[in-house]
Amino acid sequence: MSKRRLIFGAAILVAATFLLTSWLYLSLLQAWTGDAKNAVKLFRVIQQVRSRYVEDIPLEVLMDGAIKGAVGSLGDPHSVYMDKRMYREFMIETEGSFSGVGIVIGVKDKILTVVSPIEGTPGDKAGIKSGDQIMKINGQDTKDMALDEAVGKIRGPEGTQVTLTIRRGQDSKDYALTRSNIQLKTVTGKMLEGNLAYIRLSMFNEQTGADFARKYQELEQQGMKAIILDLRDNPGGLLGESVKVAGRLVPKGPVVSVVQRSGEREVHTSNLQAVKYPLVVLVNGGSASASEIVAGAVQDTKAGTLVGTKTFGKGSVQAVLNPFAGLPVNWGDGTAIKLTIAKYYTPADRSINGTGIDPDIVVEPPPDKDTSGKDPQLDKAVEILKNKIK
Repeated sequence: MSKRRLIFGAAILVAATFLLTSWLYLSLLQAWTGDAKNAVKLFRVIQQVRSRYVEDIPLEVLMDGAIKGAVGSLGDPHSVYMDKRMYREFMIETEGSFSGVGIVIGVKDKILTVVSPIEGTPGDKAGIKSGDQIMKINGQDTKDMALDEAVGKIRGPEGTQVTLTIRRGQDSKDYALTRSNIQLKTVTGKMLEGNLAYIRLSMFNEQTGADFARKYQELEQQGMKAIILDLRDNPGGLLGESVKVAGRLVPKGPVVSVVQRSGEREVHTSNLQAVKYPLVVLVNGGSASASEIVAGAVQDTKAGTLVGTKTFGKGSVQAVLNPFAGLPVNWGDGTAIKLTIAKYYTPADRSINGTGIDPDIVVEPPPDKDTSGKDPQLDKAVEILKNKIK
């Protein structure tokens, strides 16, 4: 075979490989965008940045930025691209421990807001409260800061410090907090006078359902006659765990319906034959997400009485997705997308997203300056249950 033919054959092979690769990339992007023009535009922008920008930028950095921008354009604070660090921290939190200051944050009215402090943590001990607005993190303005980016900045190695500028009403104050290892024991409980069982849930992680069942049985063996379930400042967590808790409190039937964009409805149910004990559920503005699933089910099925103030109003469901899922190759790189995939509805088919749940009996907490230690919401719950037992 002549040298010329070899060169010609090699050139044909290179050209064919280039065309095939380009076609595959464009086909994939066109399938995602439905628009070849925009697919080419994306590739060209990345190419121009890499070749013309004043500094050399790794392709991985550009692709991460493109993905963050795509998810960020949804305008949904609960949908976010998680890089390796953020994804690792997210998984640690759902498993039960992480290093930080112990506050759960969300976005309300486009402002970074404390959903609730976690009991006994640096944030709780410093006096940070549900509804506080976080204006700065270490002096950096939080306006337009992504929710998970803010979480990443607040967390850090145990023993290090972070300063939060908090606005409460018209007043602002800097809180210098030392990070610690946060162990999430989500279920506590005790027997009150008159055999009233008090069970406190601080959030819903992988252990909450089982821990609640154990505490419930323990108090039942001690002779409980009624239950106070305290969901105040509980920011939520895993939907499945909230269904397990509700399954011991509300009668047989729907607990929550999860409705996707297509209209497909997944109904989670309780198999409890009948409500066994009088029940009061304590809620406030820090009760969100999975807490609202339990509270909404109790209210709609009339399994108990809601006491306190209006809940947070997070009625959406997120899934953690692997960007490479479904491909014939394993390209998993430790990143993920947390994406809002559905809204949930209470048994009465109410969507509480953005509105929250109004309690059956409104009882305001004592003012911040009250140092008496009184808890009028808990006192009201005790009064209601004593009357029901009589």
